[in-house]
Amino acid sequence: MPAVLDPLAAVRAEGDPRTDVYLTGTVFLDIIFTGLDSAPVRGTESWARGMGSSPGGVANMATALARLGLRTSLAAAFGDDKYGEYCWEALEQGEGIDLALSRMVPGWHSPVTVSMAYEGERTMVSHGHEAPPPESAFDGKHAPGCPPASRACVASLVPGRREGWPGCAAGRGSRIFADVGWDDSGRWDPADLADLEHCEAFLPNAEEAMRYTRTDCPRAAARKLAERVPLAVVTMGADGACAVDARTGETAEVPAIAVEALDPTGAGDVFVAGFVTGTLAGWPLADRLSFAGLSAALSVQEFGGSLSAPGWAEIAAWWQRVRMCGAGAPEELRRRYGFLDAVLPAAYRPAPRARAVPTIGFRRPA
Repeated sequence: MPAVLDPLAAVRAEGDPRTDVYLTGTVFLDIIFTGLDSAPVRGTESWARGMGSSPGGVANMATALARLGLRTSLAAAFGDDKYGEYCWEALEQGEGIDLALSRMVPGWHSPVTVSMAYEGERTMVSHGHEAPPPESAFDGKHAPGCPPASRACVASLVPGRREGWPGCAAGRGSRIFADVGWDDSGRWDPADLADLEHCEAFLPNAEEAMRYTRTDCPRAAARKLAERVPLAVVTMGADGACAVDARTGETAEVPAIAVEALDPTGAGDVFVAGFVTGTLAGWPLADRLSFAGLSAALSVQEFGGSLSAPGWAEIAAWWQRVRMCGAGAPEELRRRYGFLDAVLPAAYRPAPRARAVPTIGFRRPA
């Protein structure tokens, strides 16, 4: 596994938690088709020009965090099939993610998502069953009743459902960052986000933010959300992202970096991972937004959710290209990302990270 730059080196101290970020959720095997000219048509066969396989679901966030140098702990169930074995090995051995709180479930098959990317968007079909509970409920090892001490936790809020662990983690001093999924009920009632009270930061996309706040502008939605959470961050797709810090009154907005997207799977998770990294490192709000946006922009140029996440090698290579372009790169871009000079050591050249491939489990030569 390639050496990873430690973005928190300057703030680490004796007695700090061993874990930087804890998260829990469902790991899927993602199979991604790209290069489709249009949506599949009923009764026809479509051929994709590209395909990739990688761990997905909560693995997208875990991998993105680990590739940015954060000591990441994941509590998840894995099927004891070949898919589960591949996902476990890819995360633990390939990415250095701590799976001590995870478990392999006998006789349970891995959840699977097939994603088709076309016209700048994606369509997904998933299948899976809820994992059976551990043999000993809340045995202190596999159940996420109260996570171990960590600098931060990332939670995915489920409308209308309160989880027990975010409140417990916040009580232990962890900083809680949260996003939210689509509200299939159509209620979009802020009262359904009960665990928001434990969160330091909430990072919905523009559509989610506007629906929950009954506003018609992402910036207005961020201001409204800041009445409920200390830091509201709203991602706006091609328009970038904006944020409001309710504690200081500071606001920030950064434009997106224009790139040719191959696969948008997991870009939101990568954005959150970049923002968490900058926050734990103590960067200014605008720099955190810029770094998160850069991380997401680099990720959509690769296959898959988890294995598309950039590491410091890709970030350093991008910054070097921008700096060497001289007049060919917008001055505003060089100014906005000038903080990377202090983050990246001179001549930083770690090996590139693994990428998604069309299949899993290649046999190794004897």
